[in-house]
Formats: sequence, structure tokens, C-alpha cells
Amino acid sequence: MPTDKNTSSKGTPEQSELIASLKKFIRTHGEGYLRDPNVSSIGIARRRGDGDQEGGIALQFTVDRKAQPEELEALGTRKLPESVVVNGVEVPTEVLERSYEPQFRVLAETESSARAKRLDPALPGVSVGHVRATAGTIGCVVFDRHDGTPYVLSNWHVLHGADGELGEDVVQPGRADDPHTDRNRLGRVERSHLGFAGDCAIATVEDRRFDPDIFELGVAPEELGEPEIGDTVVKSGRTTGVTHGVVRSPFKLAQINYPGAGPRSVLCFEIGVDPDNPPRDGEISLPGDSGSAWMFKNPDGRPGRVLAGLHFAGERPEDPDEHALACFPLMVFEELGITLRPPVPEAVEVLEGYNPNFLGTRVAVPRADPRIRHDLFLLGDTEVIPYTHFSLALSGSRRFPHWVAWNIDGGGLKKLSRRGIPFSKDPRIPDEVQVGNELYKANRLDRGHIARRADLLWGGLSEAGKANTDSFFYTNITPQMEDFNQSSQNGLWGRLEDAVFADTEVDDLRVSVFAGPVFQDDDRVYRGVRVPREYWKVIAFREHGGLRATAFLLTQNLDQLEALELDEFRVYQVALSEVEERCRLRFPADLHEAEAITVPETLAERAPLGNPSEIRWG
Repeated sequence: MPTDKNTSSKGTPEQSELIASLKKFIRTHGEGYLRDPNVSSIGIARRRGDGDQEGGIALQFTVDRKAQPEELEALGTRKLPESVVVNGVEVPTEVLERSYEPQFRVLAETESSARAKRLDPALPGVSVGHVRATAGTIGCVVFDRHDGTPYVLSNWHVLHGADGELGEDVVQPGRADDPHTDRNRLGRVERSHLGFAGDCAIATVEDRRFDPDIFELGVAPEELGEPEIGDTVVKSGRTTGVTHGVVRSPFKLAQINYPGAGPRSVLCFEIGVDPDNPPRDGEISLPGDSGSAWMFKNPDGRPGRVLAGLHFAGERPEDPDEHALACFPLMVFEELGITLRPPVPEAVEVLEGYNPNFLGTRVAVPRADPRIRHDLFLLGDTEVIPYTHFSLALSGSRRFPHWVAWNIDGGGLKKLSRRGIPFSKDPRIPDEVQVGNELYKANRLDRGHIARRADLLWGGLSEAGKANTDSFFYTNITPQMEDFNQSSQNGLWGRLEDAVFADTEVDDLRVSVFAGPVFQDDDRVYRGVRVPREYWKVIAFREHGGLRATAFLLTQNLDQLEALELDEFRVYQVALSEVEERCRLRFPADLHEAEAITVPETLAERAPLGNPSEIRWG
């Protein structure tokens, strides 16, 4: 909601009431006046020639061309009223020759070259744009009102445009400043709007860090404000850098012609040149500044932390009157569902682990058969230990999980950094039941996630962030060779989950996965720990309404661990019953019924998988 912006009131109570009535008049009748092809806006302003603090209020019309009465018919326009009556008060009108255009054309970069370069972290006040657009400006960093996802805010015509679509790439800097868009990806267009509420859009920040402080202003907006006549403001834009202005029309309905999208009426306010801080070259904004955040200035003249508006348009090149238009922040934030501060996550009392009903058909976790049930570690009175988006059962003797079960929401996955998250032991579980970093020092063993970290990063931002952290508990970690664990090295094992999305039509993009080590009596002891040499994985999903499931086995030879001469590992597609026998587990009947393929009974009769295209999904 609007908030105090550290400026004094600019009018009497009667004048404030009149302005409120005029705003209602413009909302109700403004579109009718804009149907006149010569009228470019209708707004509130002080009568020209009056002092800044004592002039009367007028209803101001701007037109593309002022004409004599005898010329009106030829122009297809009509005479505008000399006054209007609002709530019994006669308000004079004035007519100015002025028109507007969105500032998406880009001029050559001159002095502020840093604004047109790739920056990490990205920050407001620098170049950005849709991958096929020219360039505009990042206004500020905002957050999803519901889940706290961070976004950058700019204009529709900067991040989306008439030729763009939601979900397409956004680059920083914009293409006009660096044509190498393949290396400048910032994220993707998430939401946008062009119309009454504003010219606005948000994009995700996926391939970059971000800093909320505006370039060369050094402040980040913390509150939303509402402009009044005479308020002083400042912005930091891609083309003209830091410029100062004064609000001269606090409420205006302007008609802007957007190439490819046609004329649109946008509620906004108008900013003129601040005579105490005139811009260099006389320009408070130029093409490329679109999307800049106008910030209210404090009484001491410094930039404040209250957002005044989102810059989106200015005068046409032939118009000598220097001015800028900005969208109202409250309307933009309501339309896009964003906030300046992320919602505070509620304290998590109970961890939401693996969800057996995630696929719409109940798929329960595996059960330990009587031969190993005594080996299960109990957390309280349960053998199933929950984490965010995954659960597991821990072997008390081997100190690794018997199984891990997790859910993947392919439509809600987020890209979060793993930087700074340490591997650690679960404080709920005694240290002696967990294998820590003592096993992984100075060798080629990789601390391998059973539940793959990237699979767990879905849901709200705080929820995904907690899953990111939870995945690094040693209870979810087993010793695996780097060659097969790291999908960046083309390890097939790390790409099985990706393959199901690539090669099948997964209902609702939802998958459930079970995986773990195969414990064998002759597993080699290394540093006091029996190191598993085989792993298993079962992938379940729905396709065209039917449940599908398939199982995999990975074998590796660790005999030459210390010599670092390792035999290759192999991935096989196997029967679910084989995993059960090797691991002494029992999967629910629904999964057995969902197996749509048959495989030879022994590994010797099968060929290992060479790449994901060889997988049979049913």
C-alpha cells in the first residue's frame, strides 16, 4: 500500500479532496476522451504559470497537435471543454501539444559503459532485455508475494514485447549492448502486463546472482509511495544514468502506441526536469532507460528508499518539452503479484518428507523384510526419517540408507546455488550412526547424493531452499565414484531422472524415485567402512493416466580404490523383483503391476545401457 515518502504535504485538504475527485473522473471518463485520435492523455496538473506551491489545479489534456477551431474537423478531432464540473466544483482545463512513446529504441552507449556490460551480481539500473529485443533497464529486485521467488522488475516492452512469450529467455545486458546472448542469460520472463495497470514485467534470476541496490544510487526500495505534485524524484537508467525530476502531473491516463501491440491506455504520472538538478544534455530520460525505478528523494536531497514509479515512456524526439512517464508502483505490484520483501517463511514444525500420494496413485515406500528389519535405525518410534521432499530408512550397521524415496515436481523446479552449503551430519541422529567426511578425504570417492539435489528444488523459494540444505545431510550421502555420480561428466546414472522427462509424456511432470546402495557381505572395508559397490534406482510416474515403473542397477569395481585404477561401471535395466532380492526390500504391489517390460533373469544375459536412448520405459 502507499506509504509515507518523507516529503511534506503539497496541498490543502480541499485540494486533496479535489484531486481525489479528479482521479475518479479520469478513471471513469478518460477512455472516452482518448478515443479522440488527437488526444494523447488526460491528467491532473497545476495550471501553467502558477507557482510551484500555490497554483490552482487543472484538468490537463495533451494532444498530438493543437489546432484552430476551423482545422478540427480535418484532423478528425473535436474541441475539448474549457472546464469540467466535478462534485459540484468547476475545474478549468488546459490543452498542451505533447505526445508520448515507449522508450525502447536504443541510442549508442556513451559514458556509462558499465551499465551495458554483463554484471555478476546483476543489479538495478543496468541493461537488460528479452533475448530478441534491444535493451532497457532493470528497475529493482522484487519477490513473489506467495513463495518469495526473486525476480527483476522492468517494462513489458523490455522483458516481453509484442514478439515475445512467457518463459522465453531474458539477457543481461540486452542484445543491443552485447549480441552474444548465449553467454548472457539472466533468466526467463515469468509474468507481464501491458494496459491500464501499467507497462510492466518480471523475469527470474537463474544464471546470475543479484544485488538489490540500484547502480550509482546505492539504495534499494523498501516501500511503495504515491506521487504528489512537486515531489522530487531520481532514477538510474541504462542510457542517461542518474537524473533528477519533479512530479508535475500526479495522475494521468496516457495513450501510447506500441509497435506490434497497438495503442494502449496506461495510468501513470508525469515527471519534468528538476530545475535545481538539471540533467546533462537536457535529457532526464532517453530510449534504453525504460524500466528504471524512480525513487523519492529525502528532504536532504539524497535518494530515499521509497519507490515512486516505474519509468516506461517519454516525449517524442520532436517534442521540446522534456518529461517522462512512470507507472504507479502499487498497481504494478498488485498486477504482477510481487512485493519488495520476501514473505517470512513459517517455522517448520514437521518436515514434509516423501509424499506417497504425489502421483495421484498411492505409491508407498518399500518395506524391509524380516532379515534386515532389526538393522533399521529408529528415530523415535519410526524407521522412516523425513526431510524436505524426501524420506529415508537408515541402516544402523552400515550407517548408510537402506533406501531413499523422493518426489520430483518437474514443472516447479528451481535453480538454486549449492555454494556455501556444507555437508553435515543430521543433528537428530547420533553421530555414530552416520558416516561423515572422514571417509572422503584424499581419494577419488565422491560424496554422492542418493536423492539428487536438483530433483528436490521445487515448491516455494523457502521450501526449495530448505530441500537444498537438507539434501546435504550425510544420511543422504554414500561413497560413489566421481565418474558415474557427476552428470556433468556424462555419467548415465546421474541422468536417469532427466531421461524420463525427455523420453516420455509424464503426467503433470511428476515423478517419484526410490534408490539406495546394495549391501553385500563381501563389500570391501575402506577406512573402517564397508563401501557399497552396487546401487539401485526405481523410477515411477504416470503416463496417459497409467502408472509406469522401471528399475536400474549400477555396478562398480572398487578393488583398486587406493591405486586409482578403476574398472568401468555399468548401468543395467533390471526387474523390480531383482532389486527386492538383492536389497531384502519389498515394494508395493502397485509398482510391480506398473512394470511394463521384462528383462533377462541374470546380468550376464543383458547388455549394459550405453546412453539414455536405450532405456525402455514401457
